[in-house]
Amino acid sequence: MTAVRRAQEPDGGGPRLRPPAHRVSPRAIAHWAIEYLLAWGLALGLAWGLAAWAGDSGWAGMPGWLSGRIGLLPVLVGAAGVLMSAVAPVWRYRVHRWEVSADVVYTRTGWFSREWLLVPVGRIQTVDTKQGWLERLLGLATIRVNTASHAGSSEVAGLPADVATRLAEDLAHRAHDLRDDAT
Repeated sequence: MTAVRRAQEPDGGGPRLRPPAHRVSPRAIAHWAIEYLLAWGLALGLAWGLAAWAGDSGWAGMPGWLSGRIGLLPVLVGAAGVLMSAVAPVWRYRVHRWEVSADVVYTRTGWFSREWLLVPVGRIQTVDTKQGWLERLLGLATIRVNTASHAGSSEVAGLPADVATRLAEDLAHRAHDLRDDAT
């Protein structure tokens, strides 16, 4: 087995996993907040357009109780967007952690349900570093650790770019050395 996954936080019935040692960069909060604002801004624009169209068209398929209140749709979507953009990035920052030991890459992610992923260094096939335009702007990067297993890949988003580069190089060298030792 190349990875161990736990879909939800242990309920005390089995052994508990300690949190990984490192948090992602605090700049990840800004990264995630901007992503949420962009997505919710698009949703707000669509809600506004739908409310304007439905209010002007006199569409007969709309229930009477809704026709007088359709103008509230953009307000509700905007309020949900502001709330999500303010709360979700901070929550994600508190949960997302990572650690690399001598033999395993250990990550914890999740929002409502938590996922712990342990990837043995000896099973690593590739380590990729990526930077989207927003990550580049904030000096962040994401590394993806890939194994041959479908469930064995791990991703650490929100790392400082220099840390991600060093970590990717270190993991690639360690995985290569372990493969050479095994043959």
